[in-house]
Amino acid sequence: MRVTDEFMQAVVDDTDWHLRAVHGGEIVKTIRARDLMRQISQATWECADPGMQFDTTINHWHTATNTGRINGSNPCSEYMHIDNSACNLASINLLRYLGEDGVFDIEAYKHTIEIMFTAQEILVGNADYPTVPIGDNSRKFRQLGLGYANLGALLMALGLPYDSDEGRALAGAITSLMTGHAYATSARTASRMGPFAGFAENAEHMLRVLGQHRAAAASIDEELVPPALLSAAQQSWDTACELAAEVGVRNSQASVLAPTGTIGLMMDCDTTGVEPDLGLVKMKKLVGGGTMSIVNQTIPRALTKLGYTDAQMDEIVAYINENMSILGAPHIKAEHIPVFACSMGDNIIHYTGHIRMMGAVQPFISGAISKTVNMPEDVSVEEVEKIHIEAWQLGIKAVAIYRDNCKVAQPLSASKKDVEGADDPIAGAVEVIERVVEKIVYQPIRQKLPRTRVSRTFEFRVADCKGFVTVGQYEDGRPGEIFVRVSKQGSTLAGIMDAFAISVSHGLQYGVPLRSFIEAFTGMRFEPAGMTDDPDIRIANSLMDYLFRRMAIEYLSPQERAELNILTTSERMQPTLPGVDEGIETRQGSEMPVDPPSIESVSTLLTDTQTTMVREVKTTNHDAPMCMQCGVTMQRAGSCHACPSCGTTSGCS
Repeated sequence: MRVTDEFMQAVVDDTDWHLRAVHGGEIVKTIRARDLMRQISQATWECADPGMQFDTTINHWHTATNTGRINGSNPCSEYMHIDNSACNLASINLLRYLGEDGVFDIEAYKHTIEIMFTAQEILVGNADYPTVPIGDNSRKFRQLGLGYANLGALLMALGLPYDSDEGRALAGAITSLMTGHAYATSARTASRMGPFAGFAENAEHMLRVLGQHRAAAASIDEELVPPALLSAAQQSWDTACELAAEVGVRNSQASVLAPTGTIGLMMDCDTTGVEPDLGLVKMKKLVGGGTMSIVNQTIPRALTKLGYTDAQMDEIVAYINENMSILGAPHIKAEHIPVFACSMGDNIIHYTGHIRMMGAVQPFISGAISKTVNMPEDVSVEEVEKIHIEAWQLGIKAVAIYRDNCKVAQPLSASKKDVEGADDPIAGAVEVIERVVEKIVYQPIRQKLPRTRVSRTFEFRVADCKGFVTVGQYEDGRPGEIFVRVSKQGSTLAGIMDAFAISVSHGLQYGVPLRSFIEAFTGMRFEPAGMTDDPDIRIANSLMDYLFRRMAIEYLSPQERAELNILTTSERMQPTLPGVDEGIETRQGSEMPVDPPSIESVSTLLTDTQTTMVREVKTTNHDAPMCMQCGVTMQRAGSCHACPSCGTTSGCS
């Protein structure tokens, strides 16, 4: 939802608002502005949509106003510029510049900004773009989006609460230095390569926006920020503005704050983008089953900064790992608890803390901030509305609110709720899933076989077709791949079988049960078919029928094979199937005499009480043909099939 300052002021003043036609601009309807804002906030409260973008603020910081206004953004709302353009993003891990002494390495940070910004600039001219207009505008305006991640971890490591004046001032200074030095680098590049092609047309607005950034840097409270850091930030803006006035800048935009949900993991970040941590402990699901708890790796560093001993730290970390909270931890002081506050859990950052942090860094970002304002489940619609208004008043360009549990499914939950219908006797079990910030995609995971593995090869002949099948196995004996060689290599049949084997192998490795393949392919009828040289499978309806019946014999349990009616010759000759016990009944008393050996053998299997063990074996008729007389599915009768409706057989009787 995109709104102007006039609309927001009408909400604050509780006045009417005119709805106008898109074409023509005539008034279509007049409504109460506050009623419309309440509807927006109600929808946000219910499902976290829509987010809000403040159009007047966005275009007030626009560097290419004469070319065209900013009408929209990317889905995450951090990139905002003219239509049909693109921005090339990069992010810096801030925690890497914090020394063991707790001092932020300014020179190393500036060096990284220069290198990364220059690399991004080089990529603009060498990149491919999805459409011609996007490519033209991207090369003409050369928008870049340098940003950072791990701000929340940096503040925690310094012993600063995320929701504090000191934390916000430090974040503002670091962001100001990043964008200011990036623009200074852009101006130096322009002195060699020339300014971006649209600079001359928009020089007035470009220099105006740089001046707005410079003025914002001068407003940072010098008592809350290390003097060297604030001085470096302000000097970077002085340099950027002076050089830009002389030679222009190479890039119309320098920075954005992206979610970094993907690259943040690759950079070993505890927190993403400008976000605080979601929780001190996460429960990560493992591919092979089970979970693994992960404690925020910044906690020990923060405890050291706050003056705790190694022994105290070990006890605190152990408590957090066990209880998933710092509340109640031994040795921890009450004044230090806000340092470890997170977005979710029982020690949460108040939602106004999220908005105020965004307001502290927004004046130093060319684009916007992709960030979620987390709100607890019990907030009211009125509180959501107040956050929208406060975001506008703080000069934020875009805001997205998420009320806990407002969607049917969410990637992370920090509330302890009973698991409905759980079979586990332990009530109230809680499962916390690690967040993937940008997008959640549920998909099967491939389990590849080890490089060196055991395999089994079977030779077979079906009618006049001879072949070999090799089954590669996992370490636990499960089949994970098959290779089939039939007839002469190079024939059409051989090629089809190769393709078939590859598809089955992929299915097995992605978790498709072998039994599913067996149920699908046994009973298929096509040539070659007929007699085989396998003593356990004398007749096969097709190569598929033979291969999967053979694999069933090798890899399924007797009970499963009995259900599928796939038995070996020896099993068919037995009175009972392997693993299937006969009905055994014992009687107490002396009604019937039994010989001592029988009593002894039965006593090893049964208790003294009267017991009856009867196990039914379900079979399937998946390979049965249709009756040629009445069309009913026939049932197996020995080695043949008989129709249960009209009595027709397949020729055995």
